[in-house]
Amino acid sequence: MVAVCRWLALIVVMTLGAWAGPLSARAAPPAKSALTILISLDGFRPDYLDRGVTPTLGALAADGARGAMRPSFPSLTYPNHYTLVTGKRPDHHGMVNNTLEDAEIPDVNFSMSNHAAVGDGRWWDEAKPIWVSAEQQGVHAGTLFWPGSEAEIDGVRPSHWKLYDQNLSYDDRVDTVLSWIDAKDPPLGFATLYFDRTDTQGHHYGPDSPEVNVAAAEADAAIARLVAGLKARGLYETTNIIIVADHGMAPQPLSGLVDVSTLVDPAKAKFVSTGSIVGVRALPGFEAGVDAAMLKPHPHLTCWRKGKIPARYGYGTNPRVPPIVCLAERGWYFVTAAALKKRLAEHPRDGGAHGYDPSDPTMRAVFVAHGPAFRSGVVLPVFDNVDVYPLLTRLIGVKGDKGDGAFGPLKPALR
Repeated sequence: MVAVCRWLALIVVMTLGAWAGPLSARAAPPAKSALTILISLDGFRPDYLDRGVTPTLGALAADGARGAMRPSFPSLTYPNHYTLVTGKRPDHHGMVNNTLEDAEIPDVNFSMSNHAAVGDGRWWDEAKPIWVSAEQQGVHAGTLFWPGSEAEIDGVRPSHWKLYDQNLSYDDRVDTVLSWIDAKDPPLGFATLYFDRTDTQGHHYGPDSPEVNVAAAEADAAIARLVAGLKARGLYETTNIIIVADHGMAPQPLSGLVDVSTLVDPAKAKFVSTGSIVGVRALPGFEAGVDAAMLKPHPHLTCWRKGKIPARYGYGTNPRVPPIVCLAERGWYFVTAAALKKRLAEHPRDGGAHGYDPSDPTMRAVFVAHGPAFRSGVVLPVFDNVDVYPLLTRLIGVKGDKGDGAFGPLKPALR
């Protein structure tokens, strides 16, 4: 009987070996991941990987998985960063724009530059980010500059976090996260990093500019520094690295800049948001006139009442969504007279913009995944960015909240 069992075991081993192919360091059973690092390269399109300026990212992608993500509507920075870590679309997690209002938080206008609002958990607590779930389940997190991480949410903060400082060098950002890893008290199970200059240079010079290529190379060098730091600590082979962006970038000619006062009298309406997504609320007593002015046809701009926004955008039920929402055609950008004057004075050249229809290929965001959990050489079909969250919960080993994404689209990347 013992001989028969040994013979059957040998058959199983040989069969599995034939199915898996030759053994190698990459084909061996993956080691348990002690750490997952989520990195955002703001405004980094998938095709930037193919410009020959990102050798580290290219190597990680070749030895792991890469793909292109559709952002959620609207394809803006704060809404999509929060989608990536909650698995919910902006309409469901509440960060419906980079600028917004909330009747429950009166006399406050949320914006990226309003540091008090950014650190106020009331703006973020419609959804629970993954670092809160991790901390609540005994996995310690460190978040460097991820939108939402400066606020206490559900009564929890990450074990490590810092106020956003755009002037903090890329080297110092990497070294900060490495120092959190070195502290080991508590041991870090999840970390985030954020790099911004591909977005900044994309806005100033356009996505096809030499300046964007330089910014991409700078981000690549920072990731190379992180990889070297992990290797020096003996952690590279057991760390999963997920590299994402919040959105892409489209060319934005100066000729496409439009003063929003040509749409409706600013004395009769408040522009809650401007740019590629225009949000409008009529001032008391002017509702009928503002509706008539905004909902009529406009060149290069389509406007809806919030309850009539096409279902494919998944947007319009959240109370923070303004009564009227307008989406610009790619290449068109609607701003206040003051913002237009400043733009022309500071950057009198064609540039770049985002916020457009998420189905537009120029809005796609990069995705690269490398580590013991991932197969080598995988190229994924285009998927929605809400699908990243279910992947993160599995890598970190925490139970996440129900979201709008699915694990299936990313499953082929896993070993």
